[in-house]
Amino acid sequence: MEKSLKSAEYARLITLLVAARHKAGIRQQALAKKLRKPQSFVAKYEGGERRLDVVEFITIAEALGTDPLKLFRRFIRERAKLQQ
Repeated sequence: MEKSLKSAEYARLITLLVAARHKAGIRQQALAKKLRKPQSFVAKYEGGERRLDVVEFITIAEALGTDPLKLFRRFIRERAKLQQ
């Protein structure tokens, strides 16, 4: 099994988070401030240098004003389509 940080599936998950950030009109710096993290935290997970855990995913989605469950369901639906 490929390490998740370098997998295509993980890249798609991060792409969804980046798209949600863009849709919300929030820059990395503003998101980092909401998360009480340095801007490098956002840059590293968006750039594939850092893996997110489930709690971080939820916190980020909520900070973007996105329902984490809906975002994750979208990921699962897209994953299922790709596996067909």
